[in-house]
Amino acid sequence: MKLQRRTFLKQVFMAGTAIAATGSNLLPGFAKNNSVKITILHTNDVHSRIEPFPMDGSRSQGLGGFARRATLIKQIRATNPNVLLLDAGDIIQGTPYFNFYGGELEIKLMNKLGYDACTIGNHDFDGGIEGLDKMIRLANFPFLCANYDFQHNIINGKVKPYKVFVKQGIRIGVFGIGIQLDGLVADKMYAKTIYLDPIKKANETAKILREKEKCSLVICLSHLGNFPRIDNETCDPYLAKHTSGIDLIIGAHTHTFMDKPAVYKNTNGDEVLVFQVGWAGINLGRVDFEMDSLGKKQSHTASVLQINDTVTQTQI
Repeated sequence: MKLQRRTFLKQVFMAGTAIAATGSNLLPGFAKNNSVKITILHTNDVHSRIEPFPMDGSRSQGLGGFARRATLIKQIRATNPNVLLLDAGDIIQGTPYFNFYGGELEIKLMNKLGYDACTIGNHDFDGGIEGLDKMIRLANFPFLCANYDFQHNIINGKVKPYKVFVKQGIRIGVFGIGIQLDGLVADKMYAKTIYLDPIKKANETAKILREKEKCSLVICLSHLGNFPRIDNETCDPYLAKHTSGIDLIIGAHTHTFMDKPAVYKNTNGDEVLVFQVGWAGINLGRVDFEMDSLGKKQSHTASVLQINDTVTQTQI
């Protein structure tokens, strides 16, 4: 018995010594096992496209549809609880559904899909400030915009510059940036909404999210467009290169189909992703961030998921 006990203690001692000697090699595996994957799903410029495009021989025939999008979102959420679903504006205008229901149907379907936040596109004023107010009141998610000042109309206090989400201990800041409305939207439709400098407001908001709100990820929902349509117009690449603190810019307005995010360097030399996935709900964008247990970005992957007839429609 004594011999067996000595043998056992010797084995325990040798095992402990081996663990101590190789402990540093175990740390990477430990960090990996404790990493957190944050999944960002996004749409832009859906333009009241509730159903798939008709089978009429057009380039977009059979693509899109809220019910199919619901299927993909449900499948992704089943594999990862840390999902944010975001939209970069122009929710309405483009099909008779908007003309008949004034944005009510679009918002109610977005509620059912569980959108977490959106920003405001220029076409979201097409029902006037009263129509936008109705959409905001119907939504179970916030409308975010840091560079529109609504103090002189009924939207005042109903649109916040940003919102912070917490997923498995990771703080994620999301804010919105809108396009210049003057010359793009009739004055009476946006009712004295004041446009503020998007670069200045983006920098201010990102700083608040980083320093005050202690966010590990900062996402901008931008309706500036992927390229300028008029001289001296601010666009997403310009925004990325002239700001700091933003990890991902989800774009809209120009209906740009991108296979993967473009990567730019910000004023600090850090990488900023800029991503946009076309229009009409044809695609669902996806960006996965791998974060360590301290909230530091380790890596990212991105993809475009086409909404086509291979996707089963979910009852919504």
